[in-house]
Formats: sequence, C-alpha cells, structure tokens
Amino acid sequence: MGEQPASEDPGEPLGEPPASEDHVDRARAQWAQAWPELDTSPFAVVGRLGRAVAHLDRELDEFFQRHGLTRAHWDVLACLRRAGAPYRLSPTALYQGLMRSSATMTHRLRQLEDAGLVERVADPADRRALLVALTLDGVRLVDELAAAHLDNERRLLGALDPRQQEQLAGLLRELLVGLEAADRPGRGRRHRGSARTP
Repeated sequence: MGEQPASEDPGEPLGEPPASEDHVDRARAQWAQAWPELDTSPFAVVGRLGRAVAHLDRELDEFFQRHGLTRAHWDVLACLRRAGAPYRLSPTALYQGLMRSSATMTHRLRQLEDAGLVERVADPADRRALLVALTLDGVRLVDELAAAHLDNERRLLGALDPRQQEQLAGLLRELLVGLEAADRPGRGRRHRGSARTP
C-alpha cells in the first residue's frame, strides 16, 4: 500500500495499553476517503505484521549487538545447539534449515569460525565430508544468552497477556503453514529470507 514501516516512529512504549487508533487505522481511513470502493481489509493484517516486524527487528538487533553478535549469527548457533550433543550439522542442513543460500551460509560460518564459536570437524560417517560444530565457547555463549533472549522476547510481547499470545501464535501458525505450503518446491516459488530462531 506504499507504506514504509521501518522508518516510522516506534510509538507507544512496550507494555502500555494499545492506543485506540494505530498507523494502519489512519492509513486505511485515508484510503477510504480517497477511494471508498477499495477494500483495504488485507492491509489491516499485512500492514500490522510489517510494522510489528520492523519494531521487533530493531529490538532484537540491538539485543544481539550488545553481545557482539548479529541475529544471523545467533540463528546458526541456536540451530546447532538445539540439534543436541555433540552439536554438529552439515553445512547443507544448516543453510536449508535456515533458508539461506550456500554462499551466504559460507560467509556466516567463516565469521563464526574466526570468532572461535564454531569449527569444522570430520564427519564420522564419511571422513571425506566436514560437519559444522559448536566449540565449547560457542556452547557456553548460547547457554548464557538463551534465557536472556527469551526474556527479551517476552518483554516485547508485554502488550498481550498469555492467553492473547497463545491465540496470536495459533493464528500466525495457520498463516505460516499456508504460506510455506505455497512456497514448496514445484509450486513455482523460491524461498526468500529466513525464519528467525528463538
């Protein structure tokens, strides 16, 4: 609809009751006045999702920057950690699981290797292949940050009570299932972007 959510003012502080009218309400009202026949109901959902993502992106970026990481780095580290001991995956499993190109993943892994958080190890099932593994420092970092990261996400959802969060999670699950079904191989679309890791 021509909106630019990332550049807007963040608005009300987190955790306060929502305003009776938000940016999307105002934009829809303008469309209704300028073009009464235009049905902007999809924008009521998509526009709010976009603006919410812009707020969340900024807050999460700042959290990881304070710890010397990017969210892209965290996605890799968390993916390895939740794979279970000994915290190893193939590069292919990583870039497919995170929906990133192999070139992007190679660059990301090199940065994490330079930081001493991951290492390449021989695959016990195929000595010609290499796996990506968390180092001890990598495991410690994930274990130190995981709870704080989730506390930060909990803070960001403070405008909703637990029941509302559960309801929203269910609706977003339905939306995501539909979007991912349409994005499967053979459906004429390609994966773009990545799913963020909790």
